[in-house]
Amino acid sequence: MHFKREEIIREMNHNSLDEEKEKQIINERLSMIKHVLLVLSGKGGVGKSTVAVNIAADLAREGMEVGLLDVDIHGPSIPGMLGIADEPVLSNEGVLLPVEFGPNLKVMSIGFLTQGRNDAVIWRGPMKYGVIRQFISNVEWGELDYLVIDSPPGTGDEPLSVAQMIGGKASAVVVTTPQRVSIDDVRKSIDFCRKVEMPIAGIVENMSGFTCPHCGGTVDIFTNGGGIRLAEEMEIPFLGSIPLDPQVVTSCDDGSPFTICHVNTTVAQSFHEVVKKILSQDNEKEKNK
Repeated sequence: MHFKREEIIREMNHNSLDEEKEKQIINERLSMIKHVLLVLSGKGGVGKSTVAVNIAADLAREGMEVGLLDVDIHGPSIPGMLGIADEPVLSNEGVLLPVEFGPNLKVMSIGFLTQGRNDAVIWRGPMKYGVIRQFISNVEWGELDYLVIDSPPGTGDEPLSVAQMIGGKASAVVVTTPQRVSIDDVRKSIDFCRKVEMPIAGIVENMSGFTCPHCGGTVDIFTNGGGIRLAEEMEIPFLGSIPLDPQVVTSCDDGSPFTICHVNTTVAQSFHEVVKKILSQDNEKEKNK
C-alpha cells in the first residue's frame, strides 16, 4: 500500500494510542537500534545534509546496517541526494517501510510523502512533533547498527523532538564551516546538547580548504582551523575536516553518495576518517558497559 502525506496526517490525527503505549512502541523500536547519531548544525549552508548522507553511506560501506532518517520537515533533501525521491513508501499492516538504498541502508523522509517536489509543508510545532514520532514509532527499521538522523539547522522543534523521544541513546555530530559566523552558531548547538543531556560525538569541519585541480595549491576559502579550535575550547572531540571539492556538488545532484562513487579521493578518505573515529568511540563505550 502506498502512503501520501494526507494519509500520514490523517493517521496521526486519529491515533488513539495512550502515552504509555506509545512510549512502549518507541522503546521497542529503539531497542533494535544500537547507536543513534543526530547530525546538527548551528546555521544553514554548512553542508550538514551532505555530511549526514556520506556518514551513513560510509557506515553502510563498512558493513553496518544503517537507517537514515530525514527530519528536516520543511526542506527535506535526503531523497534527492540519494536519487530516490520518486520512490513510493509502502506499508505492512499499517507500519511504514523505509525506502532501501543498497543492501544495508534504509531511508525515511517527509520528502517521500509529498504529492510533488514543489509542495511546501506548512506545519506548526505539534504537527512536526507528530510526524517525527511516527517516523520513530511507526517505521519498520528492523535491527540497525546505526540510525543517522539529519535535522534542520538550529535548535528548534525537530532536534528537540528527537532529543525528547530518544533521550540519551543519541549522540550529536555537530557540523560547522571554519569561519567565525558559523563557529559562533555552533556554540549554540553545543549548548543545546548539554541542556538536553545529549552526548556529543564531536565536531566536523566541512568546506575546510580547497585544492585547485589545476595547480594543486590549497586555498582556505573560509579560513581554516575554526572547528578544531572550538572543539579544544569546548572540550569535545574533533572528528575531522572535510575539504571542498566541486565533485561533491555533482555527486549530490546526481543522487550518488560521494563516499561510494569516489572512494579514493581526499574527500572520501576524510569522511572515512570521521566514521572511523565514531566507530572507535562506540566500540570503546561497548567495552566499558
